[in-house]
Amino acid sequence: MLENLLRIFGSIEFYEAIIRMTTPLLLAAIGGLVAEKAGLVTFSMEGMMLMGTVGGVIGSGLTDNPWMGVLLAMVFGILTAVVYAVMAVSVGAHQIVTCVALNMGAAGLSAVLFALVFAGGAGGVIEEVIKVPGLSLWKIPLLGDIPVIGPILFNHYPLVYLSFIMVPVIWFLLYRTTWGLKIRAVGEHPHAADTVGINVIKVRYASLIITGALAGLAGAFLSIGALNNWQENMTSGRGFIAYTAIVFGKWEPLGVFLGTLLFGLADALQLRMQTMNIDIPYQFMVAFPYAVTLVVLVLFVGKASWPAASGAPFKREGK
Repeated sequence: MLENLLRIFGSIEFYEAIIRMTTPLLLAAIGGLVAEKAGLVTFSMEGMMLMGTVGGVIGSGLTDNPWMGVLLAMVFGILTAVVYAVMAVSVGAHQIVTCVALNMGAAGLSAVLFALVFAGGAGGVIEEVIKVPGLSLWKIPLLGDIPVIGPILFNHYPLVYLSFIMVPVIWFLLYRTTWGLKIRAVGEHPHAADTVGINVIKVRYASLIITGALAGLAGAFLSIGALNNWQENMTSGRGFIAYTAIVFGKWEPLGVFLGTLLFGLADALQLRMQTMNIDIPYQFMVAFPYAVTLVVLVLFVGKASWPAASGAPFKREGK
């Protein structure tokens, strides 16, 4: 077994897989961080990702263009985020309860939409796996030819590059722009922000739209960047893991990146361990990444400090 593990860790393909496994988590988590900083709980990323998966397949399948799938995935993610915004921001509903309801609704609605498009109706039966055009690998010139590093870092789907670029972009947005200052102010002291003229509702809506767009892209990566088809519940809880990465990273972009990278490593490792014929039920292997995430949260994260107004509805004084 030790020899097999050494072979895994010495393989370039293993590190390529880590990057791929990290991508959907990082897209969702770094987008969710924006809404979290604005004081909104983002358990609903699972539902946004689910809608993104089916949006990607529908857009790609109907147009034979995977980039239309990417666009529709973003639209579906944003629409899901807007529904959440209406309930949590405008109505003032309990955010965690709303997230749970939204995730359950997305699980059913995504299946219905897929059946409507590819089976001729919600009650239709799809007798074979539907394959749609998927994204192509983009090898970056010169950099992709560097031994070892080139294949690991510079020969991936475009959404992979985007996910890693978004880490410094979101950091810059949050800490080097006036808009980022408004987001953080709304998440910490919304009433104080309101008194100085910041539109709390507008900021929270915009933050959720960013979250929905990136979560939709995360879903598109799973459906048309990895498998080129769609399956029910194909996110497999990755939206929840993305939220865990935000907590693990203590609501900071670099920490979020490291948290998603850890899960990506564990996920890539369990896939390869399943091929080693170890006398352990495969279900334990599948659960391995989730167990690693839980153990790390318990042992190494320490005291987490979320935004002071997280989960609290906002109402202007006097209304």
